[in-house]
Amino acid sequence: MLAAMLGRIGGQMWTVALVLFALQRFHSPAIAGVTVFAGAFPGIVVSPLAGALLDRNGRVRLMMLDYSVAAVAITLIVVLATTGVLNVGLLIGIALIGSLTNPLSGAGARTLFPVMVPHHLWDRANAADSTGFVVAAVIGAPLAAVVAGLVGRPAALVATAAVFVAAGLSLLRMPPLPGPRARSSSRSLLGDAWAGLAHVARNPTLRGISVSIAVSNVASGLLIVVLPVLVLDHFHQNAAVVGVLWAISAFSGGLVALVLGHRGTQGRERRLIVAGLLAMGLALALLAVAPDLPVVALAMLVYGGAGGPVNVGMWSMRQRRTDPAWYGRAIAVSMSLNYLGSPIGSAVAGPLIGAGLLVAVAVAAGFAFAASAVTVLLIPGSDGEAGPPEAPRSVEVPRPAPEAEPAALRTAR
Repeated sequence: MLAAMLGRIGGQMWTVALVLFALQRFHSPAIAGVTVFAGAFPGIVVSPLAGALLDRNGRVRLMMLDYSVAAVAITLIVVLATTGVLNVGLLIGIALIGSLTNPLSGAGARTLFPVMVPHHLWDRANAADSTGFVVAAVIGAPLAAVVAGLVGRPAALVATAAVFVAAGLSLLRMPPLPGPRARSSSRSLLGDAWAGLAHVARNPTLRGISVSIAVSNVASGLLIVVLPVLVLDHFHQNAAVVGVLWAISAFSGGLVALVLGHRGTQGRERRLIVAGLLAMGLALALLAVAPDLPVVALAMLVYGGAGGPVNVGMWSMRQRRTDPAWYGRAIAVSMSLNYLGSPIGSAVAGPLIGAGLLVAVAVAAGFAFAASAVTVLLIPGSDGEAGPPEAPRSVEVPRPAPEAEPAALRTAR
């Protein structure tokens, strides 16, 4: 939990600190955008290979490897900048190389929970893990911005590297837990990676989750760009208000996730996902017609709370309907496919906002509603795939009833 939380905080800090640093050094939003893209997209592409590695080797060591690579890459950027050697090509290249190991910690942490936690506690573990995302969203980005403003933008990168080092050190005393060996006929890493892609494509639940959450994340990607424009340009507030609104959303989602995790979701996962996506669509529709800032805050409160059932239901269903031998590959590939929707949404946000802010928010709401329909159409309603074996039940030996009498006595009577 500690390593996952620190890693996610570091990820939030990395994005903000990298954008601020690139803007200060090269004075180009385009370079900043390309650098952030290079720091994220290559990891998505290699996620099948990362999943195969997670299934073959100990997850803890691979998570430590990713945290180490991230810390070294960030430190290298600062050192090259200090010596005056850093140029645009080096910055983008280092960000690209540093992103290649990202799925090892992201999917590695998620796949450790079903390995370590008993099956009947998965809902609570998923809810507890979701609080890590809440803490990262509330702490990571503001912390990087404060350090950059008070100390300097290279200092924000140094602080980010320190967080990644702390994440790696927190795993030093943890024994390796490789989990179930992947049952694959392939002897090569590429073969195992391809088998992971094929497994996600064949598994109806994993396939449906990948499509539905990717569609919903298009709405999230749109909101990332739309919300600041709405707050800064329409309501003429400052950037701090945008941060407060995202914090409200994060706290709301974390609270709902904890409640659902405590109550359990087994057998209700698909209904919870559909209800959450519908509520997200309604919140975005409310955002489109919000007359003032308090209504925007209410819409973000509902939007964040709606994400709670989506996250807990999605992860519980994914774990229950996946063979443990495929956890690394299935979750790494599925997570990456889910994330693809966010950059797509952010990329199309500019043209949509140019057509009108109401148009952009309405399109975001449409994608949320569409995701709920996709969930119903593509995700099976029952546990049709192999999951973890249930605990063996005790077998009772039938005993004769106390009033039973010997056959000879019955015959005599």
